[in-house]
Amino acid sequence: MSSILVLHGPNLNLLGKREPGVYGVVTLEEINQRLKQEARSLQVELTALQSNHEGVLVDAIQAALGEHQGILINPGAYTHTSVAIRDAIAAVDLPTVEIHLSNIHKREEFRHHSYIAPVAIGQICGFGADSYRLGLHALVHYLRQA
Repeated sequence: MSSILVLHGPNLNLLGKREPGVYGVVTLEEINQRLKQEARSLQVELTALQSNHEGVLVDAIQAALGEHQGILINPGAYTHTSVAIRDAIAAVDLPTVEIHLSNIHKREEFRHHSYIAPVAIGQICGFGADSYRLGLHALVHYLRQA
């Protein structure tokens, strides 16, 4: 059975309270529960982690090697700033899907650039909490084709 690591970056622990007009009203706990249910239907295992700390996310990516077959990541603001997360994803060479709740390309100019996109197999953004489900399906489909 395939195992997927789901990583949530900074401030995502505030989902449901933080700028609901941008990020919606679904909490991170609700997203994780929905993802776990979806993972069961896809017959994959899922491990989720949220951190506001870049190094914790880098450590989790490195630890994924040999433990997980793919990574689903919402790097939050680190999307636009973290070469360290980008390099960790490149180093472990696990299929990775980058996701975002909002459409980062319709927002402020600084959000248009992603350090993660060049080392990801794809990016899904703009579908709110459903971006996670879509990303999970895309990643599982990719893994089953490989």
